[in-house]
Amino acid sequence: MSDEDPIRFGAEFGPKRTERTTGVSLSTFKNLVWVSNIGGLILVAIALEMMITGQFLLGLGCMIGGVAIALFPSNYEIVGMDEGYRPSGIEEEES
Repeated sequence: MSDEDPIRFGAEFGPKRTERTTGVSLSTFKNLVWVSNIGGLILVAIALEMMITGQFLLGLGCMIGGVAIALFPSNYEIVGMDEGYRPSGIEEEES
């Protein structure tokens, strides 16, 4: 292992993947999207309530946090979504 290939938590996260990471499965990605979207919507609803009651700065913080949480899983790489991946069924049909 070289110094260019660090071990880090959540290595499939972000634009720089290591060779050992495999990404997440499609079902895991869908679960991450649902949970983060629901969490983000709850935070946005709380932010709107806070803004209505006059707590604008806390509401703005919750709003930014809700958007950040809702966008979080978009950085995960899904297994099999790279260009070189071809399911075995397609290869057999083309031959």
